[in-house]
Amino acid sequence: MPAVAAITACVLMIYILAGYPLILRWMAQRRPKPVQRGPFEPSVSLIIAVYNGERFLEDKLQSLLALEYPADKLDITVASDGSTDRTEEIAERFAAQGVSLLRLPRGGKPAALNAAIAKARGEIVVLTDVRQPLEPLSVARLVENFADPSVGVASGELLIRVGATQEEADIGLYRRFENWMRVSLSSVDSTFGATGSFYAIRRALAVPIPPDTLLDDVYLPLAAYFKGYRLIMDSRAHAYDLPTSLDTEFQRKVRTLAGNYQILLAYPALLGPGNRMWVHFASYKFGRLLLPWLLIVLAVASFGLAAPWREALLAGQAAFYMLALADVWILKPRILKRLSSSAHTF
Repeated sequence: MPAVAAITACVLMIYILAGYPLILRWMAQRRPKPVQRGPFEPSVSLIIAVYNGERFLEDKLQSLLALEYPADKLDITVASDGSTDRTEEIAERFAAQGVSLLRLPRGGKPAALNAAIAKARGEIVVLTDVRQPLEPLSVARLVENFADPSVGVASGELLIRVGATQEEADIGLYRRFENWMRVSLSSVDSTFGATGSFYAIRRALAVPIPPDTLLDDVYLPLAAYFKGYRLIMDSRAHAYDLPTSLDTEFQRKVRTLAGNYQILLAYPALLGPGNRMWVHFASYKFGRLLLPWLLIVLAVASFGLAAPWREALLAGQAAFYMLALADVWILKPRILKRLSSSAHTF
């Protein structure tokens, strides 16, 4: 029994981390479902939901005002979620350039998005975070996807600037891998959410987001997905971000994984025949939720194995975890730092 448990855990981990991504890429190349992009310039409402974003807001608004999109078809709203810093003051300075400020009591990002979307006049709503400036052609390229009537949500690609440390470089590599996965899913049919910092949705498909939602950028797009629309990613539309520390990224991933459990409660059809891509969801999103439990199963099962497998597996796991723990003290040689930082990041 321990041998079966250990083998099963290993096989599933290999499938989730390597096997499924390779199968997905093969499917995307062999049976792609291209988006029928075309010239399309609908009215667009661009919304920034922000709480205390004075550090980034001016640069963000400057990037939005530099967008290459017809000004008479674009309106910009800053939805201030009870900000107590200079966020609202900065937004007001841009009023003459067409930026609207929506003052709201502190209620969380979902409540701010709900209020702003309710007032949106555009056929397409673009949601973007305050931290990441946009490329001038990004909105025009994103909106071209809606020339295809099957597309309900289109995400841009978040490009992470080069990190100063190996830790930041590893996180950047992980995000590039995630983008690669989303592009492949998009080629097959749909992703299972959106790039939260920059995505667009048809106004008619936007639904109210529950106030306690952790992943608004998954909840809102999935409402469109279950109406039969595609959620796609367009790597031509860029937003830019700075690299983050491992501690910051860890907190973000904790929130994301907790939010995935919440999403399963909101959309139980994700794991059933009501999901046209349920195999992909089980292999990708649900598989990620299984990984920590598979690591525990492998560790426990290893103690019940016969020698020499017991010693080999336990030694390998111990070495991996010790390398991860020692990362903060390892500076050189470079190859060892790369290994420890990768283990720590994982």
